[in-house]
Amino acid sequence: MSTENALLTILVDKINNDTLVLPTLPEVAVRVRQAADDPEVNLLQMADVISHDPALAARMIKVANSGFMGRSIKVNTLNQAVTRIGLRQIKNIATAMAMEQLFVSNNKLIKTYMDKAWQKTLKVACQAISTMEFYLRINKHTSLNKDTITLASLVFNIGVLPILTEAEKHPEVFANPSFLAHAIQKLAGRIGGAIMREWGFTDEFVEVAESWANPNYKPEHVCYVDFIRAGAIVEGILQVSDKAAALGVYEEKGVLRSIDMFTDDAYLELLTDVKSMFA
Repeated sequence: MSTENALLTILVDKINNDTLVLPTLPEVAVRVRQAADDPEVNLLQMADVISHDPALAARMIKVANSGFMGRSIKVNTLNQAVTRIGLRQIKNIATAMAMEQLFVSNNKLIKTYMDKAWQKTLKVACQAISTMEFYLRINKHTSLNKDTITLASLVFNIGVLPILTEAEKHPEVFANPSFLAHAIQKLAGRIGGAIMREWGFTDEFVEVAESWANPNYKPEHVCYVDFIRAGAIVEGILQVSDKAAALGVYEEKGVLRSIDMFTDDAYLELLTDVKSMFA
């Protein structure tokens, strides 16, 4: 058996036996999510939770001042930022910001893969969030929302992490990078769904992680997977033979106003604002 097939077999066996080590949600994200789920918590208490992580506090102020929040008056304090953003959005933004902490490695080669995976994630996220914003301007009564897409678009590819971590134990496989591509294509969705369940996330997040790259998954209803896929197609991360035709499916479904939307000045301005949240 080749080294690549052997490692793939190890991964599959660990998944089937529930022995694959899954990443844990960063502690600050756990604290923020627990506080946000407390019906008695208020904005001042939430600000206090966030203040224990200076980096997260700074990012929250940056998000509050971003064009994406639609405000021109700048805030200067964490309390002001929390008030502007709101509890529900804070829960998902804090989790999303903490995600970056997971894409790290002491192995140089693994770090390169981790960095690339995170940058791909950010590109897709910015497109998905921007697309959702345009969708919500027309579809005001949908149950879909910016809060959820913000987080869903940053966890959609979480399944690659255990694969890269496991491969780190077997550096010889990196002589053939195509192995990683094959392993990720075959297993990342399944692993991603397992991580979302382990973290106690709702079914919509499990659906995104499990199914975004599965060409056989074609939900009739508009869902978060559609926005992730559209963003991945635009960024060239979800490979298709005809990009216009692939995006046309989402125009017909009502997810996109038009495939020309992605070159529209208003869309590009919004995309820049969204990117500023993660810069």
